[in-house]
Amino acid sequence: MISVELQREYYQALVEKRSDFEGIFYVGVKTTGVFCRPTCPARKPKFENCEFFGTAQQALLASFRPCKRCKPLSHPNSISDVVKMLLEAVEENPEKRWKDKDFQELSIDASTARRQFKRRFGMTFVEYARARRMGIAMKHIRSGSMVMDAQLSTGYESSSGFRDAFSRIMGTAPALSHQQHILKAAWIDTKLGPMIGMSDEEALYLLEFVDRRGLENEVKRLREKTKAAIIPGSTEPLRSIEKELNAYFDGTLSAFQTKLKINGTPFQQNVWSELQRIPFGQTRSYTEIAENISSPAAVRAVARANGCNQLAIIIPCHRVIRANGDLAGYAGGLNRKKWLIEHECKMNGGMKRSFTN
Repeated sequence: MISVELQREYYQALVEKRSDFEGIFYVGVKTTGVFCRPTCPARKPKFENCEFFGTAQQALLASFRPCKRCKPLSHPNSISDVVKMLLEAVEENPEKRWKDKDFQELSIDASTARRQFKRRFGMTFVEYARARRMGIAMKHIRSGSMVMDAQLSTGYESSSGFRDAFSRIMGTAPALSHQQHILKAAWIDTKLGPMIGMSDEEALYLLEFVDRRGLENEVKRLREKTKAAIIPGSTEPLRSIEKELNAYFDGTLSAFQTKLKINGTPFQQNVWSELQRIPFGQTRSYTEIAENISSPAAVRAVARANGCNQLAIIIPCHRVIRANGDLAGYAGGLNRKKWLIEHECKMNGGMKRSFTN
């Protein structure tokens, strides 16, 4: 999360159109739904209507679309015709899931698209398209607004476009959600970036970073296991976990009390129970976890179960490291894993740890 002081510095750079801040930040304008470069020639928004991001991907995941005036994905270097064509294709149909045949129809090689996007934007085309697609659903979750309001704010001319985009990720058209078992989803801001929580009225089912690798698949698995529809909203478990997360990141809470609903195979649940037994401020290796659950040969299975955990931080999969002490395998990103371990170590009165990635 960008500090208020830094936000004000970025805002001043935006007002002054300072080119030396190009690539340092992007600004999302809440009133228009677009994100811009620091030197955008458009009329400057009020500070309270701005949201600042370190990368374009963060802006996309927060539901903002690229500004057509300053073209934040085209500056400062020119982009190839392939990249330009794909950017335009995504904006024409942002909820689309891209397949190999889609590239073939545009006479574009998928590997070329991946390579050029990675070099230009630091993310592959699939990651870019996913971020744009997820941003649509996240906008509705974040605002909790009525379906029609959300549909209009995302730029769709018909409500069917928004419903399709939402339902492809969350599993049902929002207007029909009351007919099914309901899970409510909420956007939770943290020091390490936004998270999404999902719960019913009784317990928390999912807590993940918004930019987690494979989040769409995690949501899909949750829907299939619970046979539930997911809509924006708030519940007591969601309010509880937001309060507890704030205390955790402030360094005043080390044990979560929010009621959990844990869905998994018996083996996965066995692994996750063992993770919860790792003392706060300490770590264990995958091998140690396997031995502790009386399955010493199941180290790889333990790692897979670790990766399937849908309750980040609460079930502390970040406390599991390699036997040699190195970091490994955290879907939320190794930098976050390192921060979480060091944060807990510091809270526990320990020395700051050093890791190699």
